[in-house]
Amino acid sequence: MPDPSPYTVELLFDRDCGFCVRSAEFLGRIDRRGRVSTFALQQRGAPERFGVDTDAALEQAWAVDSRGDRYAGAGAINAALSGVLGTRIPLFVYRIWGIRQLQDRLYSWVAANRHRLPGKGGSCAID
Repeated sequence: MPDPSPYTVELLFDRDCGFCVRSAEFLGRIDRRGRVSTFALQQRGAPERFGVDTDAALEQAWAVDSRGDRYAGAGAINAALSGVLGTRIPLFVYRIWGIRQLQDRLYSWVAANRHRLPGKGGSCAID
């Protein structure tokens, strides 16, 4: 018998990064069933809730799912998409050798260039 409880995800993001804020808002708009909750790392106790310190939270997004599994970077984004879609397929695809490495590199590029991406502003923007 399938588990009747829905797959949910909590996502930690940087509220001072315009790109991160826009991305979190986008997730909220497409999450019709409310399965993804977002937390700004600047909220009191948020990094600790995800088991990371502030420096780690500033480096990449973090997610914890309803099973207690923790994800970072591209894995966190796949977990959030899994929550939105109500299926763990994005996480299964992410685990495929080659795809994981590609997504991790893409995530690293986005993280390094987020001040140039739509939603610029906040602490990651370059004046």
